[in-house]
Amino acid sequence: MKPAQLRNVPLRKLYERFISAAFDQHKSLVTGDHAGYNRLFEEVNDIKQELKRRGEDERRALASLFDHPKAQVRLNAAIATLALEPEAARQALQLISDRNEYPQAPYARDMLWALDKGTYKPS
Repeated sequence: MKPAQLRNVPLRKLYERFISAAFDQHKSLVTGDHAGYNRLFEEVNDIKQELKRRGEDERRALASLFDHPKAQVRLNAAIATLALEPEAARQALQLISDRNEYPQAPYARDMLWALDKGTYKPS
């Protein structure tokens, strides 16, 4: 779905699509479908940007996904909310890393490293 189309999507559907895209990303990672993963990465990012456009509180609701059973959902939610919930989001990333949840753990570690080094600035 293109960013302009997301403006007309009800909030609940955006959250559902955020979770669904994360599930599909996990499948893409496991099967080595890099093109599929990249497409889904863009979709997740577009949803995050739409939630941000709608207001800070809309994106903040993604923090409720920090306890989701799927690591990819938690990873995406943590990254999407780092600017709003920095401590809780870092904790979610650290837990993925500590549990060595594959294949998301390396992504969580990379994000934590980038945050610590200042090469990634949450917005």
